[in-house]
Amino acid sequence: MAYNVLVVDDESVIRARLKGYFEKEGYRVHQAQNGEQMWEEFNRQHIDLVILDINLQGINSMTSGVDGLSLTRELRSRSDVGIILVTGRDEAIDKIIGLEMGADDYVTKPFELRELLVRVKNLLWRISLVRKAEKEMIEQLEQKDDVIIFDGYALELNSRKLLHGENLIKLTKAEFELLAAFVLHPQQVLSRERLMQQTSHRNQDVNDRTIDVILRRLRNKLNPELFVTVHGEGYLFSAKVEG
Repeated sequence: MAYNVLVVDDESVIRARLKGYFEKEGYRVHQAQNGEQMWEEFNRQHIDLVILDINLQGINSMTSGVDGLSLTRELRSRSDVGIILVTGRDEAIDKIIGLEMGADDYVTKPFELRELLVRVKNLLWRISLVRKAEKEMIEQLEQKDDVIIFDGYALELNSRKLLHGENLIKLTKAEFELLAAFVLHPQQVLSRERLMQQTSHRNQDVNDRTIDVILRRLRNKLNPELFVTVHGEGYLFSAKVEG
């Protein structure tokens, strides 16, 4: 299956260069020179990955000018598509802001086409792992009762609600996914890598600390003793689970 890649850049030479290279590599390449054209392409077909110029001066739905960073944030709020930023800026702060806005990766101009190709392949592979994990989790949850009870808590799977008595504990999407991974595998040591595969986290670096941050938030919201750190191995959910 050929992936659909959308190149969003206001320089026609760059768009043509990327289109020619990636089509030779077997991708279907679409082009847009601003934000307005980008959304038109999204309405025409399914897009798997966007290569977006951070310095782009696009147009949003309100017809006001927005740059590539603002467009990245809007794009992430609407879609889980892969996003790679292309930047001419070498300052770390711009790259960090881009990642915080929702980009998955970035390259700095001038860049080698081969490097960009490798980053595209890696990101699409990570996205495929995430979608596979989401499918597996849905299948596992469907085999469970709608409500899972543990340590005085009730996790409602369909509504994604967590109750402690009559008190509702609000969970983010990432927090629910991580908690679901634990309750589906109680009293088992789960490595950080496995937890990353069980959630919608795309980073393939096992040294990434995102899982630790989400777990810290869960410990603040639930009984922290439920989450046991097994040094050098991962984490264990100590509760007895019913459901």
